[in-house]
Amino acid sequence: MILFAKYLHILGFTVWVGGMFFAYLCLRPVAATALQPPARLALWAGVFGKFFPWVWLAIALILASGLLMMAQIGKPPGYVSGMAGLGILMMLIFAHVFFAPYRRLQRAVAAEDWSAGGAALGQIRRLVGINLILGLIVVTIGALGPLIG
Repeated sequence: MILFAKYLHILGFTVWVGGMFFAYLCLRPVAATALQPPARLALWAGVFGKFFPWVWLAIALILASGLLMMAQIGKPPGYVSGMAGLGILMMLIFAHVFFAPYRRLQRAVAAEDWSAGGAALGQIRRLVGINLILGLIVVTIGALGPLIG
């Protein structure tokens, strides 16, 4: 059971962190230079509409599998507690993105209010950047934590 939980955990954070990496470092720079604001904002609203349900699924997998693994090991080592704390922070940041600036982006695109859409997208960009950094830190802790104690 622990092996399957670990697999689901890895699958969840790979989808989430990998998706943020692609969006932030590959798609964003091209969209910013190749598209005018109306098309760029519509693109991002559509991309997030496809990606965010996967993030919710990833969060469910990460939470369920992480809690199961922590229950199996008893008192977790410090690196596991660190991963859990940063992971919860990432989930809270994502929930804020989803329920606040992403909703504003959707409304702005529907209303063709490009100024408001740009402001919402800017906030999403900053928060995704923070979450990407946190996610890479968590992956590093998970990979190196068992090796260094």
